[in-house]
Amino acid sequence: MAAKAKTTQPDPVPSVWARQRREPDQPGLSREAIVREAIAMLDAEGVDALSMRKLGARLNAGATSLYRHVATKDELMELAVDEVAAETHVPPADSPDWRAAVSEAANSFRATALRHPWLSSVIGQAGLTYLGPNLMAYFERLAALFAAIGFPEPRGAIDAVLSYTLGMSTTEAAWLTTVARSGHGEAEFVARTLPAVQQAAAGHDHLADSYAEASAAAEDPVRVRDAKFAYGLDVVLDGLALRLPQG
Repeated sequence: MAAKAKTTQPDPVPSVWARQRREPDQPGLSREAIVREAIAMLDAEGVDALSMRKLGARLNAGATSLYRHVATKDELMELAVDEVAAETHVPPADSPDWRAAVSEAANSFRATALRHPWLSSVIGQAGLTYLGPNLMAYFERLAALFAAIGFPEPRGAIDAVLSYTLGMSTTEAAWLTTVARSGHGEAEFVARTLPAVQQAAAGHDHLADSYAEASAAAEDPVRVRDAKFAYGLDVVLDGLALRLPQG
């Protein structure tokens, strides 16, 4: 008789959300504690500085103990992304002013991304983050809001807003990281770079606005960044408004 062909099992999906949670083996050590400490490290030192060895040392635990809760650094990043996603806010679907509601949701995501400068750069790379409970809830609230607004293609409208917000937040977070590494405050850092900006803009008439913006940023950099984000978001919302049913 011919031997039966072996049934091959598909490789497991490499995501923390696709496997069963393991039981702890060390009193006082939990997945929640590991994720909290990882977020603290990420906020202070960035993604490159995070390692399971360093994290274990901060928690007074060996790497083996950590791996019982989180199999890889990639899984840890999935958990960290989902944890900070809980900080985002989306107004209720029945909000009377749709532009104000969408702006509030976008600004909430931006604020979260600036509190955690590593977030924007990893959210699209950290495995199946969208399967996390907090991100799922965030997208569900967005979907309800955009459907209630009346967009014929809510998913496309959401993608447009999130793409703008994520792109701007990534650039802004990178800028703030550069400022932090300089050891100076943002206004002082901008003021120190003004001579270089002025020299680079000389002879380039269409870059005059860049110098004017840098000069304003030296006085109040937060206001300038807020205004720049608001302007771009208004442009996106103006475009989306044309997609709404008329009448």
